[in-house]
Amino acid sequence: MKYSFIFPGQGSQYVGMGEDLYTEFTEARDLFNMADEILGFELSKICFEGPSDKLKQTYITQPAIFTHSIVVSRLLNEKIIPVSVSGHSLGEYTALTYAGVLSFEDGLKLVKRRGELMQEAGELSKGTMAAIIGLEGAVVEKICNEVSGVVCVANFNSPGQIVISGDLDSVARAMEMAKLTGAKMVKQLEVHGAFHSPLMSHAADGLKSALEGVSFKSPRVPVFRNTDAKPIMPDCSPDEVKDSLVKQLTSSVRWEECVLNMINYGTEKFVELGPGKVLQGLVKRINSSVNTLGFDKAKEIKQFLNQE
Repeated sequence: MKYSFIFPGQGSQYVGMGEDLYTEFTEARDLFNMADEILGFELSKICFEGPSDKLKQTYITQPAIFTHSIVVSRLLNEKIIPVSVSGHSLGEYTALTYAGVLSFEDGLKLVKRRGELMQEAGELSKGTMAAIIGLEGAVVEKICNEVSGVVCVANFNSPGQIVISGDLDSVARAMEMAKLTGAKMVKQLEVHGAFHSPLMSHAADGLKSALEGVSFKSPRVPVFRNTDAKPIMPDCSPDEVKDSLVKQLTSSVRWEECVLNMINYGTEKFVELGPGKVLQGLVKRINSSVNTLGFDKAKEIKQFLNQE
């Protein structure tokens, strides 16, 4: 069986995440304590106890999900060796860290800075996002192109599940047009900015500066990136990888293509590492015949590790 690891992005967080891992595993305790020290605030306490409103703050959410996912990947103790990895938005940093491109410390500092920059950009340029269910990506793109102002496809998540992003008025008009075009559901999302749209250009500029001083190594396993769904291979230059991370902030997350390309690369089973089951659901909608598995809780990991 050929496995691929997938790492969740923002929105998968929940109060209590990682607490059982911290209690049950020494390595989890060490990593959460290291994260607290690196970040300069008690990330573990916010993950375990909340409040929810604080955990939802972008600059906290991103390090929280990143740390939780890396903890889970380390606890599996290489019992599964993936043929490729990928992550949804923020999850791409987790994938790069798992693949050895980034150290845990550098990855954590980058996602913290990325979260801060995205929050700042959201305050500078007021925007929002909305999920469009039941319309194909090309139809939603056409709607966005017909609306004046800033609105674009942020996430091609799965067939019939698209997320748009942009300024408040333009997203509202695109939502109305989507309803008139026959969308099954149109829902504005609770977010602090227009992620993966041109309104994140301030964040992209800041991220470019943050990436300059960070050492990037060759991946030990291919990492399928969000911007074009192509794999980052051992011969990719660090500058190319950094450029794709900067571009990712203002570009669409091509998750459906990532999953299809990973299947073409040989993946037979996708394993989601981190909080929630969002990506497992998306994979099933992209290709219902492919197998999925997830590790989030201590109980799941212990059962797996104790198998013969």
